[in-house]
This record gives sequence, structure tokens and C-alpha cells, in this order.
Amino acid sequence: MKNRATISCDIVSSTALSAESRDILATKLRGLVKKLTKHFEKEGFYGRILKGDYIECALEEPDAALRVALLIKTFVRSLELPKPKYENKRLKYFKEHGVRIAIAVAPLENYQPVKGVMDGEAIYLSGRALNRKDTYDKQKVIIKKTMYFLSSDQALEDLHETILEMLDVILARCSAKQCEVVFHKLLNKSEVEIAKILKKNQSTINQHSTAAGWNAIYRAVSYFEENIH
Repeated sequence: MKNRATISCDIVSSTALSAESRDILATKLRGLVKKLTKHFEKEGFYGRILKGDYIECALEEPDAALRVALLIKTFVRSLELPKPKYENKRLKYFKEHGVRIAIAVAPLENYQPVKGVMDGEAIYLSGRALNRKDTYDKQKVIIKKTMYFLSSDQALEDLHETILEMLDVILARCSAKQCEVVFHKLLNKSEVEIAKILKKNQSTINQHSTAAGWNAIYRAVSYFEENIH
């Protein structure tokens, strides 16, 4: 059976956000899903938002999965939400990590996007990864990692899990502005185009791109697109 890709995403510490911020986040995420649906139409993208802070996506062509996952990651990390009236220690985890993401490449036995049906090994694998209890304990939140890769092929899983762990480290060091630039670059926009969109000098865009480690991100995405199946 043909492999498809699923992407499960869970906003980190969403309950620490104010009601206003959660509403804004949900609206922004809906806009993102629409953008991804249009941009990845040829790859058969389908996405939906559950409970305002959980995203499920599927792709007929799994080679685009890492690019989509990084678009979601950098989009959430780049968001500027209203400052809370009261200090919340858990809010720093949202700012630092944004979203936890699991990519799975495996069969999706019952896939009917028009009816909103995603059922099979792929969605089970990606969903299960985010339900693991190894990212926190009862006393204190401990974010070990925020990006996972799952597959029924263990060798494939080991390879790409390593790549995602490295990307996780790179993105964790990025500022919101740097994530914003990476987001647009993942949409194949040039630095000139990004400068116009963000109303910045091209040199500033280039500085953000370099500081974010764009070359390493680009090589990882390109390798994934060329080798995943």
C-alpha cells in the first residue's frame, strides 16, 4: 500500500495563553491551513484544526512533509500575541518552542479528505508520538524535544529522527524574526520578495537568514524531499 504522510501538531503550553491570545492563535492557524492547502495542492495537502490548538495534516506525496512541518513550526514561533496582563511561567515554553510536531510516513488505509476522514497507521503513529508522557513530569515541564519522525521502516525512522532532532536544536535558537524569514524561504520566496513583504532591507533579511542557519535547514529539507517515499 502506498505511503502517505501525516503531521500531528500540538501547541506548547496553549493553556498559558490568555483567552484573547488563544482566539487570535486559532484564527491565525486557520489562515495558515488555507495557505498550505493552496500552496501544496499538487502534493494533496489536507489539514484541519481541532480544539483550536491541535493540527492534523495529511499529504498524498510524503516528500513535502518536512517542509510543511517546518512551515507550521516557524509560523507559530514567529507569531506576536498580546502580552498577558499577569505573569505566567509556563508561557515561556510557548515562546521558546511554539509547537510540538510529529511526522509519520506510512500507509493511511482510510483517507477521505472531502469527508474529513484520516484513519490508518500514519495518523496513529504521529498522534501517538505527541501523546507520549516523556516530555514532562507532574512537578515541572521539561521539554526534551519538539520534533519527531515515525515510520514502519525502522531504518528510515532512525535516519530522519536524527535529522529532525538537529533541526529542532537549530530552530530553538532562532528568534521570532528569524523564524519569520525562514517561513517565507520555505515558501520559496526570494530575499527581495521577503524584504518587500516584511518591509525590511534585503541585507536585514540576509542577516536573519544566516543567523537562523538557513543553509543547513535548506539542505535537510532538500535531502528529505529527494529521499523520502
